[in-house]
Amino acid sequence: MEGILLRRYGGFYYVESGGQVWTCRLRGRFRREADLLPGDRVEMVPLGPGEGVIEAVKPRRTILERPAVANVEQAIIVFSLSTPPPDLELLDRLLFLSSVKDIQAVIVWNKVDVGREEYLDLPAIYRQIGYPVLIASARTGQGVEKLKEILAGRLSTFAGPSGVGKSSLLNALHPELNLRTGEVSAKSGRGRHTTRHAELIRLPGGGWVADTPGFSRLDLPPLDRLEVAGHFPEMEPLIGRCRFNSCLHRGEPGCAVTAAVEAGEIPGHRYEHYLNFLDEVIARERSY
Repeated sequence: MEGILLRRYGGFYYVESGGQVWTCRLRGRFRREADLLPGDRVEMVPLGPGEGVIEAVKPRRTILERPAVANVEQAIIVFSLSTPPPDLELLDRLLFLSSVKDIQAVIVWNKVDVGREEYLDLPAIYRQIGYPVLIASARTGQGVEKLKEILAGRLSTFAGPSGVGKSSLLNALHPELNLRTGEVSAKSGRGRHTTRHAELIRLPGGGWVADTPGFSRLDLPPLDRLEVAGHFPEMEPLIGRCRFNSCLHRGEPGCAVTAAVEAGEIPGHRYEHYLNFLDEVIARERSY
């Protein structure tokens, strides 16, 4: 039988197959070699009522390390328009990584009902760049129906820092979940982790979501330095229009990207983050 891995806990793997959830272990030698993740498609053999053994895992379409989920089709990247304040470098890092992994990214700006004036222009900035953007409030229900449509029929992961309302949005989508939610610390301004293990959740409207722990930093994967700009949608059309083919867009003469930054066509914070990511990629190249 083929199934999808929902979660793993200790030495047990919970697989949905044939309309039910099976508690499984791994077979023999496969147990020492396998590193299964939620989202993996597996082959299992029933051993008894509700119990089985996993014997193989299908090739993965995609893999995310943090959050650790396989075969994700889209990333629902949740940030707050209130508290915690939006960390735009983390947002751009998540968008960049989604592009590198060939995963569709959707930005959900939550807590619009208590949004702060200084953050309310952010959705328009990212929509103009070309990212799908949804403005939502888990508390009032704004945007929840549209989010259901975005999730239907696809395997998605929720990503973003703690305290932005990922679990609250999932509860709004599927009230029976009753996932734990955490308040933002008044002292630190950061959220408390409320999700301890990655797992897949089937939604009533169809599709899967992975509820995953919050995080604050993601390392960039190995890349060629010339590839970095291609993962910034506002820069990608300008590649090839610079004076030099090897232009890294950091002060070279005749650079189309820096000209666009100076003209206000590329947001300054996005260009700053591009330079930061480029430096990281170059430093990693040199460490090999």
